[in-house]
Amino acid sequence: MRFDVQKDRAEAGQQQESWLSTPDGQPLRLHDWPLPQARGGVLIVHGLGEHAGRYDRLARWFNAQGHAVRSYDQRGHGESPGPRGVLRHPDDLLADLAVVYADYARTLGSAPLLLGHSMGGLVALRAVLDERITPKALVLSSPALRSHASPALRRLAATLARLAPNLRLRNGLDLERLSHDPRVVAAYRADALCHDRVSPRLADFIFRAGASCIADAGRLDLPTLLLVAGDDALVDASGSRDFSTAASRTKCLTTRYFAALYHELFNEAEPGRGQVLQQLEDWLGRVSCPGFADMA
Repeated sequence: MRFDVQKDRAEAGQQQESWLSTPDGQPLRLHDWPLPQARGGVLIVHGLGEHAGRYDRLARWFNAQGHAVRSYDQRGHGESPGPRGVLRHPDDLLADLAVVYADYARTLGSAPLLLGHSMGGLVALRAVLDERITPKALVLSSPALRSHASPALRRLAATLARLAPNLRLRNGLDLERLSHDPRVVAAYRADALCHDRVSPRLADFIFRAGASCIADAGRLDLPTLLLVAGDDALVDASGSRDFSTAASRTKCLTTRYFAALYHELFNEAEPGRGQVLQQLEDWLGRVSCPGFADMA
């Protein structure tokens, strides 16, 4: 149920904000970048500790390509209320994405493209593999398919997820390795809507869902672009490499590696960012898996 709509500006391309309530009563903050007569829509899912407002620059790039854009603050993130980094149930983020996706598809009148970054990439991919949603196509940016966490830490997360699931701990992300652009790092640190918390339940979800996505890679059946940061200190890029290998027989996966780039590919310093966007633009223009041709 949508409620308390608060639109900042009505003109095309200007960010608009509203609220959407999930079936369990969780309010989610929506961010829209509308475009009259758009050729399609893009739904963006952000990563751990951040929020949808950080995707304004990418949303405007999609607007310039002819696409309307929506993103949302996942529960426990950004302006969406609730303890930071805490879930009520292990699959909350998947259920929330399904609600937002369905609402946006109704708004557009067609299925949007889905783009997920980091933890958002994991959520997007798991939701697709579970058939909770069926987007027109999928873009994964540095998806959290494998962590740098030790096996002992992963076992501890599983134990605490049972004993103290809502304990709020530091997520340990190396913010200096977000981007080669120091302005991106400084802006993240100064952003009051970003946080450094993760609960055992959320950490255990990330660890388990990443492994299951790799195991289920052969089930991928829609056009997907996987963008991998080779010098990624926040997620282990070997997870993306293993997923790419396992999904190669599906014929719908395109993988692009950027050996020297850091985690936030869409926020990298130039010329890296431009190279990433060029690969995305090229893929949008040529992908030809069934059901996608009308969006290219």
